[in-house]
Amino acid sequence: MGGPGADSGAAADIIDADGFRANVGIVLMRRDGDVFLGRRAGGRGWQFPQGGIRDGESLEAAVYRELHEEVGLGAQDVELLGRTARWLRYRLPARYIRRNRHPLCIGQKQRWFLLRLRREVATFDFESTAEPEFDEWRWTDFWEPAREVIYFKRKVYQRALIELAPVAFPTGQPALPDWWDVLTQRPRSSATEMD
Repeated sequence: MGGPGADSGAAADIIDADGFRANVGIVLMRRDGDVFLGRRAGGRGWQFPQGGIRDGESLEAAVYRELHEEVGLGAQDVELLGRTARWLRYRLPARYIRRNRHPLCIGQKQRWFLLRLRREVATFDFESTAEPEFDEWRWTDFWEPAREVIYFKRKVYQRALIELAPVAFPTGQPALPDWWDVLTQRPRSSATEMD
């Protein structure tokens, strides 16, 4: 929970020596393959549930705590299908770095978890905390969140979805959309364009 990707400022945040806050991300899927996408409170973009890992907390405990805090579901509502093998990192743009916080957080390192709802209809509750993360939600196709999330998280979303897709769709994953590769292409510099 917190800003567009910044630390929440909680004393329990785990920030490594390189300035990356340890975090879990949740891809919540229905049996038909659609995934949950939440609108950040106040209409500040769409994303998957995610949040920081507390000191002494296991990754799985953090996933279930965040699932409850952000969407009001418990471990009994989902089955854990898979997780990313390694930490996936992104850096925060300079304007999101809170320089008055110590230790300084320059980005997040995330382990992503794929959860599937045990039943087709879920009742989400965004009021589990004093400061809800989401105020609206929708189901969307598996690849769409990589396009919807704020720009600096896109590459991590792509990597997480690519890694989790074979687990989500063991009999064959859906084709990547036409826009997929365009998302993370870097603009060419003017020097390169002149060559």
